[in-house]
Formats: sequence, structure tokens, C-alpha cells
Amino acid sequence: MSEPRDITINVPVLARVEGEGALELAVRGGKIEELRLRIFEPPRLFEKFLEGRDSSEVLDTVARICGICPVAYQMSATHAIESIFGAAPGPWVREMRRLLYCGEWLESHALHIHLLAAPDFLGFPSAIHLAGQYPEEVRRGLRLQALGNALVKLLGGRSVHPVGVRVGGFYHAPSLAAVATMLAELRAALPEAEALVRWVGALALPQEEQAFIYASLRHPAEYPFNEGRIVTSSGLDIPIEEFEQHFVEQHVAHSTALHCHLHGEPYLVGPLARLNLNLDRLPEAVVANLASTGVTFPSRNVFHSALARAVEIHYAILEAIRILEAYQLPSSPFAEAVPQAGVGYGCTEAPRGFLWHRYEMDEAGRVVKATIVPPTSQNQARIEEDLRQSLEAFGLQQSDDAIRLRGETVIRNYDPCISCSTHFLTLQIDRQ
Repeated sequence: MSEPRDITINVPVLARVEGEGALELAVRGGKIEELRLRIFEPPRLFEKFLEGRDSSEVLDTVARICGICPVAYQMSATHAIESIFGAAPGPWVREMRRLLYCGEWLESHALHIHLLAAPDFLGFPSAIHLAGQYPEEVRRGLRLQALGNALVKLLGGRSVHPVGVRVGGFYHAPSLAAVATMLAELRAALPEAEALVRWVGALALPQEEQAFIYASLRHPAEYPFNEGRIVTSSGLDIPIEEFEQHFVEQHVAHSTALHCHLHGEPYLVGPLARLNLNLDRLPEAVVANLASTGVTFPSRNVFHSALARAVEIHYAILEAIRILEAYQLPSSPFAEAVPQAGVGYGCTEAPRGFLWHRYEMDEAGRVVKATIVPPTSQNQARIEEDLRQSLEAFGLQQSDDAIRLRGETVIRNYDPCISCSTHFLTLQIDRQ
């Protein structure tokens, strides 16, 4: 038997994934015997940073966890804290929170589809190269992303790490003039969102069906943003307070990124999981537009996540229009929240999947303990499982460069927020 052959390929360029990592494969007899997706980024310890902080500091702090989806962290945190304090913000705040989430989904999904995923599916090394042949499509992506940023800024005061959110609601209410301007921009963008769904549906996405469990929030009457129960394709249906009774985060030796399992099994969260579990909660116009692509859901092809993102862009614009068409200035943009001791839970749907928070507060409203389970840690084990199946189907006899690109394509499809760094992917293959 020949000696194992170690091959390391270093990628010194800025790659299209957020975070730094390496993929290690041990190949035996044409099969992957061992697979490790190693994440090098050091833990940032936000849960410990929060201990001792006043409730008024929590939302601005957790917004710094991610520059792409700060709204999700703020929303999960404020729901958890308000459940402890017994705050009841009311229907105006509830609608504005959905509006804020529309902005975050819009900017995040538009960025991912046009600048990160489309180059993979159309055979370009970057969005810059893509723009040479598809200039209008890239411009469309930038316009939709800018529209999402403007929507976040409308309520958050700024588009990155918004500061307009507070426990109980918002610090200010948008003016009628600002709402009218935003509404006109959303209406103008609606045809682009409809066309985007058809464009992504026509892309030559890899055709790979896999068996996997998927999970999301589900609401009795609407597509989920801020509220709902946790449901899965395996039949689980629980209140968010029971998350830790079924889902377990754990360290793995090869990575600083935690892995989360459901009853010991990997599972998927994110736009594909949401669409698979909540297709019947979408407006008729969105469902009809999706049907025109010929792609059916529920889907077991993880690459249909790109189409699910486009569908959610269409939905987010329609939902934002609905909310702003009924907009009225409130008597107050927030409800008072009186600090008290207790334990509270919050779970909302970030662009990449549901984001679970648990807070223990003292009688002065200071954080005693915080637990935050982001979508990326929930998807880590599923990414490794997907890599194993996808790379074996792709063909392990392919060149290392081809395998590395395929691995990056699989990982980028999940749009993981591994930290806030730069480089990916170093590949090491041990063949025997």
C-alpha cells in the first residue's frame, strides 16, 4: 500500500465567503473517510461581554455581532428581554419590526445572490468578472441591496449596526414624508424582484438531492419573521422555550465554530428550510411567480437555497409595501419596559436561519447570563454532511483545484457568517 499523499493548496486571494477556514479530507477507496471543516477564527465571547450589562446596552452590543444581519440579533434579544419585563409594545411596533426585518432580508439576500452565489453558478471567479457579461444583473443586485439598507436606516437610524431599536420598540417613528419616499422606491423595485425569481429559477443550478432535516419558525397566519414555534421536517413542533431540550450545541476538536445537532442529527436552517416549511404562508402573487419557474417546493436540493432567497426578496418587498401603505404616526414609538428579574427567550428568523437567544436578568435589569445560538453554528454539521455527499457525487478523482472550487461553492451556498474576517479556502487532501 502506498504512503498517504498530503496536498495543501493555499488561497491567498480574497474569496467570496465570510470567514477563514480549511477543509481536510481523508480519501480511501474513492470515498471520504474523514472530513473536517476547520474554522480558525478565535471566539469573540459576546455572551460573556453581555454579563453585567444593563438591558439598555444589550441591543446595541449584539448588533455588533454581525454587520450583515444586526437586525436579527436585536430582534431576538429584545423579544427575550421584553418577555422578562412583561412589556407589551403593541401592533404598531410589531409591524415596524416586520418592516425592519424586510430590509435586512432584502439587503442580505440581494448581496448573496448577485455577488456571492451567481459567480459560482455562472462560472465566474468573482462578481467583478460577472459584471463584464451580466452588468445589468449586478446593478440590479446592488439596487436591491441599497433598497434594503435604506429600509433598515428608516427605522434604525443607519443601515449598519442600527441604533434606532430599543427595548419596547423604537426611539423614533419615521415621518410621513420619509415613508412616502420609501414606499415609492419599493413599488418601483417590485418588477425587479419578480424578474429576479425567474432569473434565478432559470440558472443551471447543480442538481443534487439529499436527505436532510430542516427547521424554521412557523406562525399560524404569516410567513415568519419575529414570532412562531420551532418546527422541523421530522415532525418536531415546540415553543421556543424548549429549544435546549431538543437542540444541543457542542465543541468539536477541529474547529472553533460550535456545531448544533437536533436529537444528535445535523439539520438545515435558512431560506430553503423556511420556504419548505412555510410555502403556504406566502401571498398568492409570490407563489404564482415561483410556480412560473417550474421548480417545486419542498425541495431536497440545497442549491435551491438561492431561489428561496429570491422568493424571500419578492415577499419582503410586498410585505414592506403592505406595511407602509397602512402606516400611521403612533402616539409613542415604544412601550415602557420596567426591569425585573427572570429568564426570557427570543427566536427570530435571520436571513441565514433562526437565531435563538436566552437571557437571565437580575431585578435591576442587568444580564446575569446570555446564550446566543446563531444560524451558522446550527448549519455547521449540515455543511460538513453536505460537503461529504456533494464532493463524492462530484468525483474525488477530480483535480484538487476543482474539488476546492466545488467545496467553496457548497459552503458559499449556505452564506455562513463564521466571524468577520477574510480568507477561504485552504484544502488538504490525504489520498491513499
